[in-house]
Amino acid sequence: MENLVLIAHVVLALLIIVLVLLQKSEGGGLGIGGNQSGGFMTARGTANTLTKITTFVGALFFITSILLAILSGSNNKSSITQEIKSDLTKKSNEPKVPTDN
Repeated sequence: MENLVLIAHVVLALLIIVLVLLQKSEGGGLGIGGNQSGGFMTARGTANTLTKITTFVGALFFITSILLAILSGSNNKSSITQEIKSDLTKKSNEPKVPTDN
């Protein structure tokens, strides 16, 4: 499960990088062809679409980050309890040192 979420997380990170690089800094977003009005999408429409897609992918990235943190934390709890149990058994087997003189 953790590996699947990790793979999705990496893919989303790469997708965010690509989406951000596609956007122009001044809101042109794939403004190929200048100010032509007969193109596939206007510069404003393309920028709005890329912004919405980037927001959605960013939200998914945030969710996978939280899921990875939860999955990582749940794995550590079991190992911590095992270490505590092993420490308790080690302490009971060790000889006690007298403290009075």
